[in-house]
Amino acid sequence: MAVLRLFAQVREAAGTGRDVVDGATVDDVLAGARARYGDGFGALLATCRVWVNGEPAHGDDPVGEGDEVAFLPPVSGG
Repeated sequence: MAVLRLFAQVREAAGTGRDVVDGATVDDVLAGARARYGDGFGALLATCRVWVNGEPAHGDDPVGEGDEVAFLPPVSGG
């Protein structure tokens, strides 16, 4: 199971900043998170960057036991 880390809007939508989600790939983890947290959460994921263990990741990248999958929404600053 992957450790899911959520930030900013996706954290608010899920109601947590950390969870554990089963999946063999990044896409599997995404699907599990969408199923758990609903459509509003899923819509936010479309704007997020995904990182696995601190490195940029793609949907077909493998995820192993204890890997950290982070969803980082865009941020604005000034």
